[in-house]
Amino acid sequence: MGLNPGEVFIHRNIANQVIPTDNNINAVIQYAVEHLKVKHIIICGHYECGGVKAALNPSDMGQLNSWLQTLRDVRRIHKAELESITDQQQLFDRLVELNVREQCMNVIKIDHVQRSWYKTGFPTIHGWVFDVRTGKLIDLGLKMEQEFMEIREIYDLKPLNS
Repeated sequence: MGLNPGEVFIHRNIANQVIPTDNNINAVIQYAVEHLKVKHIIICGHYECGGVKAALNPSDMGQLNSWLQTLRDVRRIHKAELESITDQQQLFDRLVELNVREQCMNVIKIDHVQRSWYKTGFPTIHGWVFDVRTGKLIDLGLKMEQEFMEIREIYDLKPLNS
């Protein structure tokens, strides 16, 4: 990314999940937005992700079952598109990308993020994928502010008339 140590605040988990009931990620985002005043939040997945592979090939994984449920929901939401992909590598890669998009959507639903948007216009949400095969970072070009406007009446925590 071309940044120095200390210029990036990082939170990692299996399959870059942003789960509403995960106190850890909610605390990290609150701290980043309210105290560090971050201007950008990046959800960065990676091709060849083991969590995505597990969602494509479900099996009983014990404690991981509940964690991967959100990722399996991404697969369910995009089932028609994914079923139209016959190449297994392309299917795998596309689920990685769709998961990044859906996790970005989960970030914009977070109260700390919305309050900051209304107060400062930040943070900007970005969806990236790291291609482990080439070493390249790929910006998915998501327009999360536009996406939020399309779902605002469902997830906006500030009433439209205020």
